[in-house]
Amino acid sequence: MNKKKESNTVEASKVTLSELMLASHTNFSGKIHGGYLLQLMDQIAFASASRYSGCYCVTASVDKVDFLNPIEIGELVTLKASVNYVGNTSMVVGIRVVSENIQTGVVKHCNSSYFTMVAKDESGKTTSVPHLILSDLQEVRRFFDALRRIEQNKKRIHQESSFDYTSKAALDLLKKYNVIIDLP
Repeated sequence: MNKKKESNTVEASKVTLSELMLASHTNFSGKIHGGYLLQLMDQIAFASASRYSGCYCVTASVDKVDFLNPIEIGELVTLKASVNYVGNTSMVVGIRVVSENIQTGVVKHCNSSYFTMVAKDESGKTTSVPHLILSDLQEVRRFFDALRRIEQNKKRIHQESSFDYTSKAALDLLKKYNVIIDLP
């Protein structure tokens, strides 16, 4: 059995995946199905986190997925992933998705997202991951950006759990939206 590393670099986590989009990948409007793209993103997040940690990894959460531009049949989709942040047992993997029209060479940014992956040992229990070595200012910025998103998510979860949606003020707030409140 290999000895587990105490630290690792962002570079060691980098993975690139390219795939030609086929008609079998489309949704009802003829564009590449978002669910298919999410599947590819989950695969590359797994590969990046597992390569970095040397462990089997599972997806714990996905932070905001914005579909920026549609992907067409026949375009070459390229996903690039790397570990941006590590905790004790988790890693945040940043993913960038671009598509290229291979006939014209036009490249579009289609998606960026962040997957939180958790390392597991042979018995399926969470296990520690190596310390992250940051080698340039872009890696430092990405680490700080991940920290900011983690803190924002903690605040959002706290606000959601403490919000009283049954109060008169909350129900009055709904009146400015396209809803009809018909409660007993």
